[in-house]
Amino acid sequence: MQLPQIDQPEQLKSLSVDELTSLATEIRQFLIEKLSVTGGHLGPNLGVVELTIALHYCYNSPKDKFIFDVGHQAYVHKILTGRMDRFDTLRKYKGLCGFVKRSESEHDVWEAGHSSTSLSAAMGMALARDLKGEDNKVVAVIGDGALTGGMAFEALNHIGHEKKKLMVILNDNEMSIAPNVGAMHNYLSKIRSDRHYLRAKDEVEVLLKKIPAIGGKLAKTVEKLKDSLKYMVVPGILFEELGFTYLGPVDGHDLQKLIEAFRQADNVDGPVFVHVLTTKGKGYTPAETDFYKWHGITPYKIESGQVLKSAGNPMYTDVFAQTLIELGERDSRIIAVTPAMPGGSGLFPFAKRFPERMIDVGIAEQHAATMCAALAMEGMKPVFAVYSTFMQRSYDQIVHDICRHNANVMFAIDRAGFVGADGETHQGVYDIAFMRHIPNMVLMMPKDENELRHMMFTALEYNDGPIAYRYPRINGLGVSMDETLVSIPIGTWETVREGEGYAVLAVGPMVQVALDAAEQLKRDGIQLQVVNARFIKPLDEDMLRSLAKSRTNMIVLEEACEAGSLGSAVLEFYASQHLFNTTVSIMGIPDRFIEHGSIKEQREETDLTVKAVCEEIHALMSLHPYEYSQRNFPS
Repeated sequence: MQLPQIDQPEQLKSLSVDELTSLATEIRQFLIEKLSVTGGHLGPNLGVVELTIALHYCYNSPKDKFIFDVGHQAYVHKILTGRMDRFDTLRKYKGLCGFVKRSESEHDVWEAGHSSTSLSAAMGMALARDLKGEDNKVVAVIGDGALTGGMAFEALNHIGHEKKKLMVILNDNEMSIAPNVGAMHNYLSKIRSDRHYLRAKDEVEVLLKKIPAIGGKLAKTVEKLKDSLKYMVVPGILFEELGFTYLGPVDGHDLQKLIEAFRQADNVDGPVFVHVLTTKGKGYTPAETDFYKWHGITPYKIESGQVLKSAGNPMYTDVFAQTLIELGERDSRIIAVTPAMPGGSGLFPFAKRFPERMIDVGIAEQHAATMCAALAMEGMKPVFAVYSTFMQRSYDQIVHDICRHNANVMFAIDRAGFVGADGETHQGVYDIAFMRHIPNMVLMMPKDENELRHMMFTALEYNDGPIAYRYPRINGLGVSMDETLVSIPIGTWETVREGEGYAVLAVGPMVQVALDAAEQLKRDGIQLQVVNARFIKPLDEDMLRSLAKSRTNMIVLEEACEAGSLGSAVLEFYASQHLFNTTVSIMGIPDRFIEHGSIKEQREETDLTVKAVCEEIHALMSLHPYEYSQRNFPS
């Protein structure tokens, strides 16, 4: 057994290739066993075991910089850099992060939870190295799906132009999370599938060397012949033309071939592109046969691959998925658009029912947003289904191409609020702040899954510009579902519990927190009004004026960053109206990043709990006492 003895990467250098191969088998078994309990990104990490071992065998981390695109493919890297004993805490509160984390280890040099950033980071590190006169290696590991991201192409272009010495490793497993799409995927498929490509480059170089050096016009003709031959038979010509030396394809599960490829790359004075072929989920049959399901997995039974899920109400995403099909039956103009997340966004059922009306653009949020604007301008009803955290990547397009044009795009913003184990890179807590200030935008969030259905219908009926509905990554409340969908008047809130003197304006899941707090406060004789502030933009100005007129002191309760979200909007409105006879307290997410853990733990850390609401109401009462009448308030 090698694995228990490895806690620093330099220990690998004393092992033979056969011993490294045995180590790879042990690491796979370790991951399969540990993640069956904790859950996590199993498929991506099983696919990069040999690749990661070979990197640490050939290079010297942390002097040499390893940059893992996205970061969820770095479990093996964590094992080899002294964190194996912490895997029982993977993705748990205060435990081992599921992504690369600089505060965890000196070997983690770049953090990422989004795709397509590694090449830009590698270029920055290579530039800094050369400016400082250092001699370390810089290696970026990027998945083939991430090459659909425009940022990756921008970096490839710059790296090829500058000719800095660095290595880009393409981990080509034909998958990102869902199956890859696009011209780059098709191009790589040609390289993967042609057996002759493996030897073509060497053969053409031998052939070219046999052409004698001749001057004049004939020499130019020979050069053209060389180029023609190169285009005909050399694999990876696109990367060669971008300024890289292309090596591969290399079997990503053959340690000897990987080591040889890296040593060959070291002899190149300039950027090298190493094309490595891997199998996602390698070594565990269920993960090899169902790429999507096993990309990120909850706890499971090792023998059968059965996922251990607790029973519960349908998730908001499931409700969105079913309702979108219902709306698609009514209106043939609806087109669903996703940036490489058809499964996570719940669009597989819609794609099955309406294959011609579901478009997966790959990891390309910017393109998706602008394309949706054009679809809307041509009379279609595009639904941009996107995680809150990934929508951040399309901010400029939302401002410039959607809102400025007042294009009638519908945003289905999934994973709004805390997301649990994925942590700070994936928290959906900033979209309110960066969307509500954009002219023409309508932004809403439901208190339960039934209201989500009505909001989806409201968005479909709305024709005056962009409109967004955001919903969390949790199970619904289990409320009954209305068969008939109705449009909610834009900018209207609803009082879900009557009260006097004090109120909570709550958004989304926080409405139920406020209702539970109201029940507790009732025991103290406090009649707390609870308002479902379902429209974040536009505000219900009539209700806000009424609350101020009655001198109601209030809390704005939201699972979003305090700066710029609903609480800020309420304060801005009162300031603009010169209404200062009420006190507004904001309860949201403070100005810091919230790390991984359960959603319950994240809410406790940020005081978004029933207990915290009750304490805040009592604090308001000490500052602004209110004499209650004897009237009875319905619960």
